[in-house]
Amino acid sequence: MGQPVRDYLLTLCVTAAVTYLLTGPVRKFAIAVGAMPAIRARDVHREPTPRLGGIAMFGGLCAGLIVADHLFNLNGVFDLSNEPRALLSGAALIWLIGVLDDKFEIDALIKLGGQMIAAAVMVIQGLTILWLPIPGVGTVALTQWQGTLLTVALVVITINAVNFVDGLDGLAAGMVCIASAAFFLYTYRLWYGYGIEAAAPATLFAAILMGMCLGFLPHNMHPARVFMGDSGSMLIGLVLAAGAISVTGQVDPDTMKLFEGSERQATHAMLPVFIPLLLPLTIIAIPAADLVLAIVRRTWNGQSPFAADRGHLHHRLLEIGHSHSRSVLIMYFWSALIAFGAVGYSVHSASLWIVLVIVGLSAVGLILLLMPRFTPRAPRWAEAFVPPRYRRRRRAGHEEAAQAAEDASRGQHGPRGSEMASPAPERAPVAVGVSGVNGATAIGPRSRFADRDRADSSR
Repeated sequence: MGQPVRDYLLTLCVTAAVTYLLTGPVRKFAIAVGAMPAIRARDVHREPTPRLGGIAMFGGLCAGLIVADHLFNLNGVFDLSNEPRALLSGAALIWLIGVLDDKFEIDALIKLGGQMIAAAVMVIQGLTILWLPIPGVGTVALTQWQGTLLTVALVVITINAVNFVDGLDGLAAGMVCIASAAFFLYTYRLWYGYGIEAAAPATLFAAILMGMCLGFLPHNMHPARVFMGDSGSMLIGLVLAAGAISVTGQVDPDTMKLFEGSERQATHAMLPVFIPLLLPLTIIAIPAADLVLAIVRRTWNGQSPFAADRGHLHHRLLEIGHSHSRSVLIMYFWSALIAFGAVGYSVHSASLWIVLVIVGLSAVGLILLLMPRFTPRAPRWAEAFVPPRYRRRRRAGHEEAAQAAEDASRGQHGPRGSEMASPAPERAPVAVGVSGVNGATAIGPRSRFADRDRADSSR
C-alpha cells in the first residue's frame, strides 16, 4: 500500500510545482494583456490585481495527468477508464470560457451555457452517474437521460458554488484543497481498502486537485498578487465535481460485502455506500449554502440571481469585525469540520466519539464567530517570531520610552543637540483598507460599508 501513496504524492508535487512556477509568468502576461479589471464597489481589494491565474492551474492539471500516465501504479486508470480524458476535455472547455470571461467579461447566461456544455462533453465520454444507492430502497439504476441531467446539475451547482465563494484572497483555493483532501481519503479507502477499481479515477482527480490548489495558494494568500479568476474557480469546481461523479453511483455494494450478518448490522454497514450521496454536498456545503442564500436574497430583493452584491458569507464575516485573514481561516475551519466529519462518520458510523468531536469542534467554531475583536497575544519569549500585531503593547511602550530617553540624552550632550532633539514631523496615519504593494488588503472598519454600499448601484 505504500507504493501507490508515493505515486500519488509524486503526482501531487509535480502538479503543485508546475502550477507554482507558471503563476509568476501568467501574472506578468495578465498585466500585459490588461486582464486587470477596475475596482468595483463590492470588491474587497483596493488596487487592480491581475486575473487569469486559472492558466497556471490548467497547466498543473495537464502536468499531473501526464505524470500519472507514466507511473506504474497509476497508468492503469488510463487503460481501464476513459474518465481522465473526459475530465481533460471538459476542463479545457470550461477553462477557455473562464479565460474569455476574465479578459472580456462575458454574459452570465453564456457562462451558464458553457458550463452545461462542458458537463455534457464529460457525459458523452463516460463520466456520468450510472445508479444511486438510496436508503430503504436499494440500488436504483438510472436511465441515460436521468443520469445525464443529474450529472449536468451536479457539475453546474459545484462550479457556481466555488465561483461564488471566491471573494477573499486564498478562500476558494484553500476550501477546495481541504475538500479534495477529505475526498482523497475517502476514495483511497474505497480503492485499496475494498478493492473497488471504480474509485481509482476519483482518487487521482483528488490528488491532482490538491496539487493545483497548493501550487496556487502561495501567490493568492493575502495580500494576493494574482487572482485565479473565473478561469481558475470554474476549473477547480469542475474537477471537484468530476471526482464526486466518478465515485458516486459507481460503487457496487455487493463488492464491499456489506450485507452479511443481521439486518441491523447490514444497515450500519451500508452507511459507507449511502454517505457518497451526501459527501459531494458536504464537501461544498459552505459554498452551496452561500449559493442558495445569494439566490434567495437577490430574488427577494427583486434582483437577478446573477446580480453581484456584498451579501456573501465572507462579506458578513468582515462586517461583524473579523479581519481578512481571520475570515478566511474561519471558512477553512468550517469546511474542514464538515468534510472530514462526513468522511470520519462514513468510516466509523457506529462510534459515538466521532459525533461528540464534531459537536465540540462546532462549539469552538461558534466561539470564534462570537469573538471578532479578540487578538491573541504571543508570550514574551516568542514575540520576536510573530508579526507586530500579536505582540504585547506594553513592550512597545517600553521601547518608545527608551527611545525618548536616548533622544533626550543626545540633545543634552551632542553638538547638534537642538537639531536631534527637535520632534520629528508627525506622519499621517495610514487608513485601514489602503492598498498594499502586492494586491488586495484587509477591508476597512464597519463604518466604511455604508459609503461603499451607496457606491454600488446594484444594491
